[in-house]
Amino acid sequence: MRPRSTASLWESLNRAGLERDRSLWASDTTVALSELATGSALGGRLGELRGRSVLVSTSDQLAAALALIEIDGIARRLVLCPSDLDPAHLPYVVATAEIDAIVTDQPRDLSGLGVACVVQCERTIRTAAVDRAAQHDTEWILFTSGTTGVPKMVVHTLATLTGAIKPAGSLAGPVVWATFYDIRRYGGLQIFLRALLGGGSLLLSASGEAVAAFLMRARDHGVTHITGTPTHWRRALMSPAARAMSPVYARLSGEIADQPVIDHLQSTFPRATVAHAFASTEAGVAFEVTDGHAGFPATFVARHGGDVDLRIDDDTLRIRSARTALRYLGNPSETLLDAEGFVDTGDVVERRGDRYYFAGRRGGIINVGGLKIHPEEVEAVINRHPGVRMSLVTARKNPITGAIVAAEVVLADNEQAFDAVGVENTKAEILATCRSALAAHKVPASIRVVRSLDVTPSGKLGRRDA
Repeated sequence: MRPRSTASLWESLNRAGLERDRSLWASDTTVALSELATGSALGGRLGELRGRSVLVSTSDQLAAALALIEIDGIARRLVLCPSDLDPAHLPYVVATAEIDAIVTDQPRDLSGLGVACVVQCERTIRTAAVDRAAQHDTEWILFTSGTTGVPKMVVHTLATLTGAIKPAGSLAGPVVWATFYDIRRYGGLQIFLRALLGGGSLLLSASGEAVAAFLMRARDHGVTHITGTPTHWRRALMSPAARAMSPVYARLSGEIADQPVIDHLQSTFPRATVAHAFASTEAGVAFEVTDGHAGFPATFVARHGGDVDLRIDDDTLRIRSARTALRYLGNPSETLLDAEGFVDTGDVVERRGDRYYFAGRRGGIINVGGLKIHPEEVEAVINRHPGVRMSLVTARKNPITGAIVAAEVVLADNEQAFDAVGVENTKAEILATCRSALAAHKVPASIRVVRSLDVTPSGKLGRRDA
């Protein structure tokens, strides 16, 4: 039976004795969840939030995690504010979500938002008598990862967020989760809830923390399960610290997982199950693939009677399940679900044999003289080169064709970027690979070797027009 709230979940685990020795680890402090039995991170002010629409705006993941455990089931609505949200958009969020309380760990002036109830959240649990009886099926409001400009918010419940998560006791042995994601985004929140529901501990990343430092902390805490985007993993696998770990489960999601990154992850963690999953803030968790191959079996679309229905319309993946978000918040004219309850993901797939492969985003196509190109398709070919760690393909304006294909490449051996001869040889080899695998209009007209690529706060490649 699913818990009504994270607080009731915690209490049931505590009664079952599964709460002992479970922790949340930040870079500089540890919180044992057993401390919640006699204390609160909200200074005993949880009662002030009962029935309210609460904005959780913290600079720290640990503070956010403790607030979420306590507020769910107490508040009628919980708005999880990502750390990178432009402060200029806060008035819109407050008005749209009808915010009448704010939980924060930041000593700043929030009076301009017109919210009288402001509760301080700590990174520690202090002794306090707290009534955690759940009275609400709290709405969880999340921001879509691709938000630019005015934020787009979607409505979930604890039930939709945990539909793909197995309950406590389903995994053998002690489980220690880690994630490169921020738990204030959908991908990270999934791992936070997996740790709670599955009876495990969780290692949290820190803002600005070096990848090597995070990986060493993961090793020191005995992380068994770790997740991130393919971009997270490409950056992590450049660090020798990755080989200091020995997880039993490593997962990619949030972007297309091409074969090179799957293979590299498997070779780095030979004893791990390497999985890639399709999930989004709107569609929820759709499926997980663990057979070591990119794409997903065509049988996933044909099967019926399961938890998730998949459909391909106009080459685009659509998903229907009890895990999808309920609606968008604040724009009644924008429909999340179609008439049959499917979410249009905007992800284009193509079938080759008995398998579907992701080609790219419907809105990310490069048009070269009327011929369409998915950047991700070209990147997957470039990434096959053993000397390439990651790549980014963009459109560059051209007076004749309208656009040409341009590529930026990060080499596996970053020192090679200083070797002009080696760089030119590698670029020639990449072009040869592209010419043999791609149509002529898809071959990059230019390749530039760079030391790094921009990454968004949600862990994805920062795509933009050149």
